[in-house]
Amino acid sequence: MSKKVRSAKIARKTNEVDIKGEFNIDGSGKTSVKTPIEPLNHLLTLFAFHGLFDLSLSAKGDLQHHIIEDIGIALGKAFKDSLGDKSGINRYGSFSVTMDKVVVEANVDISGRPTLSGTITAENKDEVTQVLAKETFDDTNFTYETAKEFLEAFVQHAGLSLVYNIKSGEGDLHHILEALFKALGKALDQATQIDPRRKGIPSTKGVID
Repeated sequence: MSKKVRSAKIARKTNEVDIKGEFNIDGSGKTSVKTPIEPLNHLLTLFAFHGLFDLSLSAKGDLQHHIIEDIGIALGKAFKDSLGDKSGINRYGSFSVTMDKVVVEANVDISGRPTLSGTITAENKDEVTQVLAKETFDDTNFTYETAKEFLEAFVQHAGLSLVYNIKSGEGDLHHILEALFKALGKALDQATQIDPRRKGIPSTKGVID
C-alpha cells in the first residue's frame, strides 16, 4: 500500500494580499520562501528546515500587518489540511533549542483547541523582557509582537496549542526568535509523526477538530 501524501496547497487572496505555495509534512526541509518581510522569510525557512517540512511560499502585499497575519492564516490552514483526520499521529511534541546563550523550549498539542502562550523563566527575566519589548530584528521594523501576530494566526488556523518558554535569554531578539521557530519546527515534527502502534485518532473522543 502506498503511503498517503500529507501535503496541501497554500492559497489566500484578499484585497490586501496574494499568497500561494505548498506545504508538505513528510518532506526533507526544502524551502523557498519569498515575502516582502525578510525576517519572516528567514524564520519560516528555519521552521521548515528543522522540522523537515517542505515549504514553498510566495506572498505579495502592501501592509505588513495584513501580510503577516494572512501568511499565518494561510500556512495554518495548509498545515491542518495536510494532516487530514490526524489518524496515527503522535499529537504532542516538545523540543528545546539552544543558540549561544539563548534557550527556548516549544511544546505543542495538535488538539483542535488553538492557544498561544509564552513565558520567560530565564534568570535575567527583566533583561529578556526589555529585549522583547524594545529590540527589533536586525534593525528592521520586525518586532517580538510581529512574530506573535504571525504565531497567533498560525496556531488558530492550524488547530494547535503552542506553549513556549524562554529559559535563557542572554542574547538579542534575533537569537530568541530563531530559537523559538527552530524549536517549533522540531516540536511539530515530533507531533506529526505516525506512531505505528496508534490505531485511529489520538483522542479518547475519537475526533480532533
